[in-house]
Amino acid sequence: MSTVTIYHNPACGTSRNTLALLRARGTEPTVVEYLKVGWTEDGLRDLLRIMGVSPRDVLRVRGTNAVELGLTDPAKTDEDLIRAMVREPALVERPIVVGPKGAVLCRPVESVLTVL
Repeated sequence: MSTVTIYHNPACGTSRNTLALLRARGTEPTVVEYLKVGWTEDGLRDLLRIMGVSPRDVLRVRGTNAVELGLTDPAKTDEDLIRAMVREPALVERPIVVGPKGAVLCRPVESVLTVL
């Protein structure tokens, strides 16, 4: 069983490059294609807690309908954002990697090294 998990979007270059870097370092992670499997509210809350960030910190705006949904409005609560991210998994920025030393949004790709 892998001790590293990548929440991956194979259509994303940064996500592919992060996965390639992990493999180049001899790590075969568990790959979760979150656009296919989605998120649960509790699972997303746990992941954010491990990362030490708020939902707003991982809200993907570019290439999504976040603005149209009003999610960039500062009045939106963390719970509003989490519910939207569960409904539309693409609203979560990628890739996120969970490793032995925590979890991180891998932008830039080299950020993954902090959790290995």
